[in-house]
Amino acid sequence: MTNSATSVLTAMDTRPAAAASSTAATAASRASIKNLPVSLFAAVMGLSGLSMGWRLAHTEFGAVVPLVVSDVIGLFATFVFVVLAIAYGAKLLRHPAAVKAEFNHPIAGNFFGTIAIALLLQSAVLGHYNGTLGQVMWIAGTIATLLLAAHVVSRLLGGNCHPAHAVPAWIIPGVAALDIPVTGSHMPMPWAGEVLLLSAAVGAVMALVLFTMIVTRLIQHEPLAPAMTPSLLILVAPFKVGFTTYVNLTGRVDLFAGLLFYFGVFLFVVLAPKVFRRSVPFGAGWWAVSFPLAAMVNAGVVYAGVRGGWGLPLLAGGMLVVLTAVLVVLTVRTVQVLLSGRLLTN
Repeated sequence: MTNSATSVLTAMDTRPAAAASSTAATAASRASIKNLPVSLFAAVMGLSGLSMGWRLAHTEFGAVVPLVVSDVIGLFATFVFVVLAIAYGAKLLRHPAAVKAEFNHPIAGNFFGTIAIALLLQSAVLGHYNGTLGQVMWIAGTIATLLLAAHVVSRLLGGNCHPAHAVPAWIIPGVAALDIPVTGSHMPMPWAGEVLLLSAAVGAVMALVLFTMIVTRLIQHEPLAPAMTPSLLILVAPFKVGFTTYVNLTGRVDLFAGLLFYFGVFLFVVLAPKVFRRSVPFGAGWWAVSFPLAAMVNAGVVYAGVRGGWGLPLLAGGMLVVLTAVLVVLTVRTVQVLLSGRLLTN
């Protein structure tokens, strides 16, 4: 899968060198912070999830998995988060109408959930170094997540939603609510337990309802646009994040947890060939694959650590290495399109 994913993400531009150079120069001249997509915060989600995966692997499998890898990736994720927060803050100050339009868009608006999830995951990453900072970020992420979930549900219940707008990105606010128990199960506040239950309830029901609507749309209507194809893997996230949420709340990996885990694996096997194809153009939307993959790896590490044997740990370790390779490629390709100016053009 590593070679396949790498070839798909790197073999995107077959134009003559002169034409490509001219296009890049034109794109650079039209680049504007106004066009910074909020969906790019999915990069923070993927990188933070990868850091958590390496830390989990170190906890489950011992010194054979070096903890320093988690630390390096986590700090890089924090750096990306800070850069994006500053850049999007500049967009908000200079182009508030563009941010408002993005927030109210029936599809793009759901990607504001990536900011909330990034806060929650960063609380888990940075909480290992400073507990107070981790708690503050978790509280901020929790408030943002629940407010966004309420807004999304209110908008949907307002009616007049076009069936074509039911895309995998709709699941993001529901998954965000599920990430509250994933990242906050150790919070010491006396009220935290009730917030975890509330968040799990909101996230589980939202994910179930929206998953059904999205699958119905995919079956009965036209396929997703090529640029949105990577977002198909978001459909894996509710089952993998749901697995971790359930395990954190109950403290055990039982039959129901196993069902969530294996259906997520099945769904990934079905969707991966549709996503990792040469015909899918590279763009910021490719980061939509990062967090579902990270959630699958983290669930795999936990499941393998409980079930034991040699096959499952080997598989989980292989998945962790593949995810790392995919995110390295995504990072390099994103820097390339950013430097060329294409990332910030319409």
